[in-house]
Amino acid sequence: MTTITFDHTVRDYELSHVRSLAHAARLAYRDDDAVERTARAWGFDRVRSFRVAFSPPFPLEDTQAYVMAGDHMIVIAFRGTEPEQIRDWLSDINTPPVPERSCEGRVHWGFQRALDAVYTDLSTALREFRDAEQTVWVTGHSLGGALAMLAAARLHFADGVLADGVYTFGQPRTCDATLARAYEEVFRGRMYRFVNNNDVVAHVPPEPVFRHVSEVRHIDAAGRVHEKPMSVLGGLADSVRGHTADPFSLGVDALRDHAMNAYVTHLDAAAR
Repeated sequence: MTTITFDHTVRDYELSHVRSLAHAARLAYRDDDAVERTARAWGFDRVRSFRVAFSPPFPLEDTQAYVMAGDHMIVIAFRGTEPEQIRDWLSDINTPPVPERSCEGRVHWGFQRALDAVYTDLSTALREFRDAEQTVWVTGHSLGGALAMLAAARLHFADGVLADGVYTFGQPRTCDATLARAYEEVFRGRMYRFVNNNDVVAHVPPEPVFRHVSEVRHIDAAGRVHEKPMSVLGGLADSVRGHTADPFSLGVDALRDHAMNAYVTHLDAAAR
């Protein structure tokens, strides 16, 4: 089993910290006892989990997230969607955006409803836990990546809390161009979006209604993390390698690459 050590003093982008936050995003899929036990092993002495039922346009029964806090760092992590649920999820994701509550711009209405279900309790926990100017980091995978991005926006624009970093994995397009521009003005150098090879979720909902935000870090078919955008030809060649590495169809490859375990495996290797 891989041992994770959180550096609670980190303040900037470091691949080792990306790796730690990827593990934190994966932990959001576990039950509350596992979250608390693991968070304490990572050096966080305060933990609060949230599981709020609502009626989403996704194959989910609730929004699940947790906050873990130590003397120097606070991490907020959101659960995403399991890979086997993605096919159904994609069939429901193409819906018009609605106004975001905290700033100009629009967001996918399902993402907004999912965040609304947990945001009040989450922001209350953050206020209670942040008693020593700890750094704040927000992370999530898949749907959880969209919620991480929106939560960071709402924390800043509505509550005046600027996260030190927002790292997402396999995040779908989340907002319109107006919100994306406002977000990037504030979060440039703080928000990083990781995309593994042919991960299909990173390409939905469709442009131009929905847009991505901030800097992308592409993980290629060999598991290398590219900190500069891949060229069109290089990206195409890598995509072909990704498809041919698996004897199954594009759909299988794209869903396999979306799995949080795939992100963790590659980042474990890259951070060594």
